Parts: sequence; C-alpha cells; structure tokens
Amino acid sequence: MVEVVETVRLVGAALGAVGGALIALEFFQQPSYVNYEPEFDSYEVQMNPQQLTEHTWLGRVGGLLISVGFTLLFVAELV
Repeated sequence: MVEVVETVRLVGAALGAVGGALIALEFFQQPSYVNYEPEFDSYEVQMNPQQLTEHTWLGRVGGLLISVGFTLLFVAELV
C-alpha cells in the first residue's frame, strides 16, 4: 500500500512540474499581434479584437497538468 501512495505522490509531483514548465514557456512566447522589424529595430503592435487570443494550448495544458498533479497529491494524502 505504501508503494501505491508513493507512486501516486511522485506522479502528481511530476505532472505538476511538467505543467509548471509549460506555463513558464507560455509566458515567454511572443504574442501573435507583435511584429519585430529588424530593419528599423522596432516593434509594431497590430491588434484586431476578433483574432486576439490570450492563451495558447501550451498554457491550457500546463494548467490542466498542474491541477491534476495537485489532485493526485491530495488523493495520496487521503490514502
């Protein structure tokens, strides 16, 4: 029984770590509405509210993995 609890706890921690890494990658992405012009060494922002997205699938999957990881850690404490 101890092996099962430790396995669930380790899987929960691993999923949380992977989810955290995905969210960190989400933060460092350049938004699609920002364009860099190397010729002028400047950034240009063009926003169209209909096409604007705040989050990519990378962040959504990361958030889901963190929540599953915390759930597994909670279940491991109950068992």
